Amino acid sequence: MTQTSSAATVQQGDSPKKKKHYGAALLDSLKHFCAGGAAGAVSRTTVSPLERLKILYQVQPKGSEEYKSITGSLAKMYRDEGWRGYFKGNGTNIIRIVPYSAAQFAAFEQFKMLLTKPGEKDLTPLNRLNAGAMAGIISVVITYPLDLIRTRLSVQSPTQQKYKGIVDAWKVIIREEGIHALFKGITPTVMGVAPYVGLNFMTYETLKAFVKSNIQPDPTTTQLLTCGGIAGALAQTITYPCDVLRRKMQMQGFNSSHPVYGSTWNAARTVWKQETWRGFYKGLIPNYLKVVPAISISFVTYEECKKLLNG
Repeated sequence: MTQTSSAATVQQGDSPKKKKHYGAALLDSLKHFCAGGAAGAVSRTTVSPLERLKILYQVQPKGSEEYKSITGSLAKMYRDEGWRGYFKGNGTNIIRIVPYSAAQFAAFEQFKMLLTKPGEKDLTPLNRLNAGAMAGIISVVITYPLDLIRTRLSVQSPTQQKYKGIVDAWKVIIREEGIHALFKGITPTVMGVAPYVGLNFMTYETLKAFVKSNIQPDPTTTQLLTCGGIAGALAQTITYPCDVLRRKMQMQGFNSSHPVYGSTWNAARTVWKQETWRGFYKGLIPNYLKVVPAISISFVTYEECKKLLNG
């Protein structure tokens, strides 16, 4: 009887501790989610003009390129649409990127805990890659329809206003092409996002760990920006062809000038046949100009928001 009573007491005593542990874990996840959302919003708004320019480069049909040099293209965008042209589609991008970035950072932190072995303080580079890849897949599946709508809103010009806004685009796409059209291009997206996000997190976390161990325990903002820039450039170079294929697939059905591919493999063969390997890297230079500061700002904003939220 005494033993039973003692066991019950232990169980009752453990319950508040477990609740406290779960509560703390949930609070940490919420902090990571909020910090990740802020990181995405700040970084994408900063580089919005280059993001739109990259998309215009990627989707313009072969033989009728209106956008060529970076400075000339930015000047044309301003001439045609004013300063608002630099931020066309950014509202959709923010609506998409906040949950995307929030889910990505929060998921990465969770996978870090799951993949860290007992007794180890940090992940190996391979496990950082795996944690980032899984976080990338989760975040992209959740937010993919908004990415597709953002692409189409970014591409339409003042003389070709097919969609009035986010909600209108959502309705028109479903009415004209079916609900499945909201996921056009998701296969090359997942193929590109998993290694891209994995490489991003792996490179950034590994470089940050190196700085902390060999240079100074508390890295400066400049050092973190450098780590993020290197991570973004490396990941983008390796996975950029998948990003091009994603945009090509997303534009199917937009108008008659954009071909219908049917499958990712067919899109890849068509691009290779018409434009050779160069077609897979259209828009890469302005993308570098966008990615390096975007990833840098994203990681640094995330780190600073975490510090603020942790008090």
